[in-house]
Formats: sequence, C-alpha cells, structure tokens
Amino acid sequence: MTARDVESTLLARCAVVAREAAQEAQDQREANVFQLAAIVVQSQFPNESKFLTQASERYFASHPNGRLASAEVVRRGRGMSLPRLRDMLTRQLQLD
Repeated sequence: MTARDVESTLLARCAVVAREAAQEAQDQREANVFQLAAIVVQSQFPNESKFLTQASERYFASHPNGRLASAEVVRRGRGMSLPRLRDMLTRQLQLD
C-alpha cells in the first residue's frame, strides 16, 4: 500500500465514523487519527467531531498507553498534515 492509499483509507474511515455514533477505532493508528480529525473539524462539524472523539476514547479506554500527542501523530506519519486532513475530511463530509 502506498502512503496515499493509507491516507485515503484513513480518511474514508474518519468519514464513516464521523457519521455513525456506534463506530469504534480498530487500532491505535485509527484512534489517534480520529482524535486529530475531531479537532480539525470541530468548528464546522460539531456532531461529527463528537462521534470521532467518542470512537477514539472508546479505544483508549482499553488501550490507555496508545494515546499520542497530536504533534507526535503527525511526526510519526500516522496521519496527514492537519490542514490537509481538515480540507479533505471537510470535503468528504460536505458531500453527504
């Protein structure tokens, strides 16, 4: 899988989770990316932000050592840049 494929997959998961309250992060990467995504879309999509946060928090309740600081998530390449994440996720959420 290329970096763009990984990015696209994570973005698609963010969009699904942002729309469905019952979703949960499948792994540490998703949980940390959901946490970032919740922050960057909060002002424009407060409900979707809440769902992303809840999915992330459910994962970290079982895996408390997996939480990373936002800067660390970006630095390790676990997520795309914050502006890119915001722009791409905003576009995806506006389509529905």
